[in-house]
Amino acid sequence: MLEMLEVLLGYIIEFGILIFEYTGVGIIIWTGVVSLYKYLSRKPDTKIYLAKGLAMGLQFKLGSEILRTVIVREWSEIAIVAGIIVLRAALTFLIYWEVRQEEKEAERREEAV
Repeated sequence: MLEMLEVLLGYIIEFGILIFEYTGVGIIIWTGVVSLYKYLSRKPDTKIYLAKGLAMGLQFKLGSEILRTVIVREWSEIAIVAGIIVLRAALTFLIYWEVRQEEKEAERREEAV
């Protein structure tokens, strides 16, 4: 019975990982397409929109990596997943930092006008 629950949990986690991964990829692709349109239309908020979309997509992908830690069995796999989590978290942090800088710069431009 316990083995059956463990197998079921494994399937549920694998399904959750796929959902998070595909959602993250979908958000990144959608944001890229909309941002390309905004760029070609010369919209001023293109860079902020793209950065926020990338950060959101990375958050979903980070969630999938956190779920993946539940099913890994060996220390080498844990190290790989931990490295991926650190890299994605750092990317998300840098993107949010850039968004804040862009928003401050946009506010300064609006105040100057």
